[in-house]
Amino acid sequence: MFGIIRPCRHRLSQNLRTEWMAHLCGLCLALRGDHGQFARVATNYDGLVISVLVEAQAGRSEGWRRTAGPCPLRGMRTASVARGEGARLAATVSLVLASAKVRDHVADGDGALARRPVAAAARRVAGRWDRAGARSGAEVGFDTAVLLDAVGRQQEIEELAGTGTSLLTITEPTETATAAAFGHTAVLAGRPGNLAPLEEAGRLFGRLAHLLDAVEDLVEDADTGAWNPIAATGADLTEVRRLCDDAAHGVRLALKDVEFAGKGSGRLAHVLLAHELPRAVDRAFGTTSCTHTGQATDTPESSQGAPPPQSPWVTPPGPGGPGGTPPEPPDRGRRRGLMAGCAVWAGLFCTCQVCCRDPYHDPWSGEPREGWCQKCDDCSDCCESCDCCCNCGECCGNCCDGCDCGCDCGC
Repeated sequence: MFGIIRPCRHRLSQNLRTEWMAHLCGLCLALRGDHGQFARVATNYDGLVISVLVEAQAGRSEGWRRTAGPCPLRGMRTASVARGEGARLAATVSLVLASAKVRDHVADGDGALARRPVAAAARRVAGRWDRAGARSGAEVGFDTAVLLDAVGRQQEIEELAGTGTSLLTITEPTETATAAAFGHTAVLAGRPGNLAPLEEAGRLFGRLAHLLDAVEDLVEDADTGAWNPIAATGADLTEVRRLCDDAAHGVRLALKDVEFAGKGSGRLAHVLLAHELPRAVDRAFGTTSCTHTGQATDTPESSQGAPPPQSPWVTPPGPGGPGGTPPEPPDRGRRRGLMAGCAVWAGLFCTCQVCCRDPYHDPWSGEPREGWCQKCDDCSDCCESCDCCCNCGECCGNCCDGCDCGCDCGC
């Protein structure tokens, strides 16, 4: 799972958490429905923003959700998930950009991809994804040629880059690709007036994603000898940080010019793009830490971290597979014996509930435990949960310290 937007759960209300997971699962299932099971490895945190933006502009109509079957990452529970053109556009963009990521790893000779047979297989997969993305993109009116062109130009630009080359020259293809994807959400939603501000937001989002990826990989790339734009251009990290901060601020400003469907419809988009992007910058540069201390309750909901950081097809489930029935929570008043507890533990592990259930119950004592994938992800001030948001989709600056959205909730 890749992406820079990874909101900590304690900063999202229950409604926003449910909506977030609906779009994440909707993206994953759209990839499976249009491109097959293996394509679900392209599920990513940032791609779901496309689905969120389409729905926020178009509003919720009949058929905007469907009930999905049990999934290991939901503790083998069903859920209401996003569907429709927004999820399909998100799947198309994610698939094509994932193919670009595969090619980038092949070019860098990362890990097993340094071996020719593996690299050749990876290139074939990337080629199939490009063609599949083009077909599904055409079905929602999106020409993926702009994405493929950007991917092609990226490698050429990197080969010519050297000391003194502007980082913005290197990030331009990514900016162009994300601008096109963000802009097409306005087309699908029937709001042509949103095209320009969303393209601007997408351009800056692409710049930010490219730079933060370079910052996070800087040390590892130096150790492995992989190409990194910051090292290749000799850019100062202070300047990189300034570019990132400016991009995050620019996304927020552009989002203010976007017209959403109605009262509260743009709230999740606002939280993800106006609040979580600055936190992503802080996380990449190591200038923030989690101050959340949790609540003394039976359910560790308030202390849980980002949504499960893996697609079920990235790390395969245990030998029992995802089809098993999860055991019922045991009676807390009676402890299981060694053998019975081990049997229940195996069931929990093989259905991925130990990682991802929200929460799972201890096989022996029955006490609720926090899933391994539910740790808080470098979240900052708990007050910045934007629970003070009005239904207009903006955040009141007078009820949350540090919120500088600049809105007065006079909507």
